[in-house]
Amino acid sequence: MMASRAGRTLSAVPVASLVAGLVLVGCTPAPADRAIRTSSSPSWEKGAGAPEAAAFMKIRIPQGATEVKGAVRVQPQENVHLLSFVTSERTAESITEDLRPDYPLAVEGPSSSSLSGDGFEHLGLTPPQALERVRTTSACPPCVGDSRRRHIQGIEIHISEVAKDRVRVYLAAY
Repeated sequence: MMASRAGRTLSAVPVASLVAGLVLVGCTPAPADRAIRTSSSPSWEKGAGAPEAAAFMKIRIPQGATEVKGAVRVQPQENVHLLSFVTSERTAESITEDLRPDYPLAVEGPSSSSLSGDGFEHLGLTPPQALERVRTTSACPPCVGDSRRRHIQGIEIHISEVAKDRVRVYLAAY
């Protein structure tokens, strides 16, 4: 009888520890740089455009860039900052290198994107995943120790040709 009571007590200890841990985690405040979301569906932040998206990504919109567009999509987990512009091939590659991509830009068949919903269509653009021969890469600033962008979990980079030596850069950061 004593052994069976001890067995129940020992199995209850891990369960109690788990419950206590979950209660503590649930009561931990969100980090100061993270907004707590109450809405379960995405929406577009009013008044947020290319300057806000570029500031979040810590990049400068290139001088001479055209068709500059941006927006911020507010989502339950994190905001997605979208930025797009047309610039020279050389400038696009320089921006990509500054973002410290995980792998070189490459055409991977139909371009893929983790973005769902209206994304770049909200900006009046054909989304990169609907275009052919789009070069794609991604960057994980915390993974490579990019202290300038440590607040960003990931950046998707898509580059499509527009005309001779002109490309459209699509950036999505979250």
